[in-house]
Amino acid sequence: MSTAGEVVAALVSGGHSIATAESLTGGLVCAELTAVPGASAVVRGAVVAYATELKARVLDVDADLLAAGGAVQAEVARQMATGVCRVVGSDLGVATTGVAGPDPQDGHPVGTVFVAAAFDGQVAVRELALSGDRASIRCQTVEHALALVLELLRGAEDSHAVNR
Repeated sequence: MSTAGEVVAALVSGGHSIATAESLTGGLVCAELTAVPGASAVVRGAVVAYATELKARVLDVDADLLAAGGAVQAEVARQMATGVCRVVGSDLGVATTGVAGPDPQDGHPVGTVFVAAAFDGQVAVRELALSGDRASIRCQTVEHALALVLELLRGAEDSHAVNR
């Protein structure tokens, strides 16, 4: 089973919903999820905030943070993930921001990526240093984002089992 399939299955079994907030992936995370049969039961939607100002206006990412350091930051990914939960009313939010290339951005080299997942009061953020061409970096980002979601979901399941 694909990582997206595992995510959808875990969400269905837990009765949770998901939304994506995407920059460099341009909707690929949501596309990967919605390619899974049965995804409509758990996928609420996506916000593709490719332009920096949309991250602030639509996802409520702190405008001062964006002005000071640009869109390629861990805290930006964190705020995108929590913001998309509010915007679409999902239980879980996953976000991607970074530099797919061909040129550096905001002082960051190509391949610098941040993925974040927000769920059940927790937000996990991961910094990635990816290599390859633009398409490869985008595909790797999708896989890392979905793997992070799965980690967060499994961690929540484990903690609920311990607390029972």
